[in-house]
Amino acid sequence: MIKPKGSWVAIPTPFNDDGTIDFGGFQTLIDFHASHGTSMLLVMGSAGEVSLLSYEERKAIVTNVSALAKGKLPVFFGSSLPTTEQTVEFARFAEAEGADGLVFTAPPYLLLTQTALYQFLRTAMGAVSIPVGIYNNPTRVVVNINPETIEKLSKEFPHFVADKEAVPSVQQLAEVKRRVGDSLSILCCDFPKYSILLPTLALGGDGAANIGGNVIPAEMAEMSKPWDSIEQVALSRELFFHYYPLTSMLYTFSNPVMIKPALDYLGLPGGKLRAPNPNLEGKKLQELKDIIDEFGLREKYGVR
Repeated sequence: MIKPKGSWVAIPTPFNDDGTIDFGGFQTLIDFHASHGTSMLLVMGSAGEVSLLSYEERKAIVTNVSALAKGKLPVFFGSSLPTTEQTVEFARFAEAEGADGLVFTAPPYLLLTQTALYQFLRTAMGAVSIPVGIYNNPTRVVVNINPETIEKLSKEFPHFVADKEAVPSVQQLAEVKRRVGDSLSILCCDFPKYSILLPTLALGGDGAANIGGNVIPAEMAEMSKPWDSIEQVALSRELFFHYYPLTSMLYTFSNPVMIKPALDYLGLPGGKLRAPNPNLEGKKLQELKDIIDEFGLREKYGVR
């Protein structure tokens, strides 16, 4: 049973110039991360413009990316859809197509009670036997997945292996860890406004489900390792503060508005964003290029 640890990178969905999905681009990104220390990938998370993909596109991504990544890196797929029935159908499809794991979020716009949210997640998790995780991001979906709900699910489903927290609350992290112990891998986002990576690791968490690893994969892999020595503590802290200006730049706008042009500047497949997401241009694009140059990332990671 795969349990995410270290750097779990949420990658964008690369598009061709005509707006179709660039599966060759997916292959390039998979190989890039496999060679630079990333532990696993999250596909069709918020960085993957998942809400702008059709149902058929989502299925095609699962089928193709599962095959492309096999034997290279584990891939979990974002799998929450508008209804419980669609979520179950999609989760079963992904399992049949060879997905390594699935991630569920609270359905947006519905403002579910914890009881209704528990029933949704319970039904989705119970539909499959492959590893599953949750992505708790109240900023995106409004509803928080409370620690009590996470604890109930962890006791019920042995294949519930990961909790990704994107919350500005160390108390949430502490409560989840207190309740679930080591039964779940607890990872956090790398959003500098929250700055919860070091607290997560200090509480015994397992790493970062991040977007910074798109452009600094080796550094994020080192930064996100669980703390098992005072040397690792010092290294995580050093890297966190050193790359803080870069990760802050990457979060200037909602994901993946900054990530895609950053990848393009490195010669990696990002491609245009899908409308209504705006493509980055002008002063902010130049600032992004400048900070990439300042950290020497084209010399280290550039491919063309």
